[in-house]
Formats: sequence, structure tokens, C-alpha cells
Amino acid sequence: MDNKQEHLISIIMPTFNADTYLVETIDSVLAQDYRNWELIIIDDCSTDKTKSIILEYAKVDPRIKSIYLAENQGAAIARNSGVKIAKGDFIAFIDSDDVWHSNKLSDQLNFMVSNKYYFSCTYYQKMSESGEPLDVVVKSPQILDYYKLLRRCPGNSTVMYNSLHLGKFYIPNIRRRNDFVMWLQVIKEAKTMHTLQTPLTYHRVREGSLSSKKSDLVRYQWQVYRHIEKLPLWISIGLLLDKFVQTITLSVHMKLQSKIKSPNTPKVEYLRTNK
Repeated sequence: MDNKQEHLISIIMPTFNADTYLVETIDSVLAQDYRNWELIIIDDCSTDKTKSIILEYAKVDPRIKSIYLAENQGAAIARNSGVKIAKGDFIAFIDSDDVWHSNKLSDQLNFMVSNKYYFSCTYYQKMSESGEPLDVVVKSPQILDYYKLLRRCPGNSTVMYNSLHLGKFYIPNIRRRNDFVMWLQVIKEAKTMHTLQTPLTYHRVREGSLSSKKSDLVRYQWQVYRHIEKLPLWISIGLLLDKFVQTITLSVHMKLQSKIKSPNTPKVEYLRTNK
């Protein structure tokens, strides 16, 4: 396909009790200047207004597809359910509380097709729970192989891969770090991941996430390294220490930013109309 607009992009969005932010996230997808996409929202048995919000959007835009799980099964099962029905040549992902720039899909697709890349991510910027941009841009190396990816997991909402060339990928049912596990699977097939070095996504930092249990991070990272990737003990320990330092450093930076941020900083919503 030479015409980039002919490429269907399947966007996978697992969600659970996300009614506070879901409208803003879906609106950022609707605002994309690239129009040939399908948004597959998988509701993991939410108990708030998430389902009704999805239904309202699906009524007015046939590109929005929905799956409703009968019981809460976790993000891995939800993600796999979306990937299974995806019809796109490319598969992208977005968390149900993040926000895309309106040119996110078009810029990333052009980056991949023009350079014949099969697996890519972008930089992303942190924003506060209320939607205010923070002066924290999270970067990735320009090119990652498997070993670099073990150290630097890109943000879920920044990733896209060519499913026409690479196929589809499914992940084991782990409660956390399931996106990381998927990227490790993809890169084994793609060999490299290329970074579009501009922030095209806002990642929302929700209350309590900066002080979430570091023991959980250690446990789930260890599970990925040792039980899923089956890495040697000494390599796993080194990677875990590196990840822990990265997390603490970013946490301190985020706390400092939240204290000095001006109360008059505009919210991220303007991005939806700033094309």
C-alpha cells in the first residue's frame, strides 16, 4: 500500500472504572487528523459509568467497537480480547486516561511507513490528574533492541506495530507489566524498535501513583525477568536495580514539578483542537 491513508490502524483500549477520564481519551482519538482507524474498547466489567459512555460513543461513530467482559479479568485478558478482533494493518494502544495529540497517528504512521519500520514508540509528556501538562518528557533511545528494551519500557500509549508484517501478539495473564511483556514479544520478531523523538502523548499521573508500592514494582518486574523471560539471576538483579533507580528518580522529579507548577497552566484539552 503506497497510500498511507489506506492503512487501517486498530487502536486497543482496555478500561476499568475509567468514567472520570474516558471521555477526554476517546475525544483525543476522534480528533486524530488520520481518519482510517478503528477503536476497540474493552470494558473489564466496570461498575461505574464506563459502559454507558462507551455505548453513547459507539452509537454515533461506527469506528468505535466494544467488548464487555462478563467478569473482571485484568488488563492482559482485556488487551488480548481486543487484539483478537483487530482488523488493522497496524495496531496501536492507548490507556483509558491518557490523551493523544491530534497528529499522533498520522506522524507515527508516516514515520514507520516512510522508513519501513515495523515497531515504534514516541516520546511522551506527563500531565497531572486534572490534565495540566508537567515539565517532564519521558524519552526512549532512538533505536532499541531486546536488551535495551529490557531497561527502558516505552509508554503503552505511544506504541504501534505493523501487524500485517509481524502478526498479532498475545500475552500471559499477569496483573501488571503486561504491556512490557508484549513489547518484549514483538521485538523478538521485529528485532528493533524505533523511536519518533517527539512527544505525541500525554500520560496522566493519577493521585497516589507517585507513591504506589515499590514492592509491587519489584515483584512484577522480577516476574517478567525471571519467570517469563527466564533471564539469569545476576542479569535480573542488575535490571531490577536499574529500574528501581529510574522509578525513584522520576518520582522525585514528578513531585518537584507538582509543587512548582503554576495554577494557571492550561489543561491538555486544547490539543484536541490544535491541529
